[in-house]
Amino acid sequence: VFPSLAQAQASVANEVYQELGQPSIFLFCPTEYCSSLCSPSPSQSCYLQTIGQELLPGIGVIWTGPKVVSQELSAELLEEVEDVLRRRPVIWDNLYANDYDCRRVFLGPYMGRAPGLMSRLHGLLLNPNCELQANFIPIHTLGTWFRSELGSCAHPDHAGMEGALGDSQGAQDGSYSPQEALELALRDWVAEINQQALEPGK
Repeated sequence: VFPSLAQAQASVANEVYQELGQPSIFLFCPTEYCSSLCSPSPSQSCYLQTIGQELLPGIGVIWTGPKVVSQELSAELLEEVEDVLRRRPVIWDNLYANDYDCRRVFLGPYMGRAPGLMSRLHGLLLNPNCELQANFIPIHTLGTWFRSELGSCAHPDHAGMEGALGDSQGAQDGSYSPQEALELALRDWVAEINQQALEPGK
């Protein structure tokens, strides 16, 4: 019926989207959802070109970055993806995912994401550790990164960020510092642990 997989997927996704009344959030995960799965590259992928052309503009498209688990996300890559998809991508961030190796737990700060990425994104989903309580630092530092991104968008000169991030140097110049975000998260996590220890029955 369809000349290509991409056209088949776009047709089905469009029909479901319209049948549901074109909801404000409707996400499509393409078969080529990261650069390493594209042939030969995102911008030259016939599959992604078709998805970008055929998929209705209200449908969000998920992207994980250069790889399935991407250590870095650059503005240049997101610009390339936005151009071929004809929309800003929704980042499905697997930085902390450990469902593929449950012997590992990731406790470091949110990092490796270039400043100013917010303007290139339609949204961001964080795929966390499978162990719930191991995600305090990842989610806390993601929040700090997000506040710094919002502050950079609202204040291009980075003024006024002290209140959002504290009195550290990184906060003063409006930039995100993974180390400072980690220290903030650890401080709050220790306070949370101490509070739980004082609860009856703990």
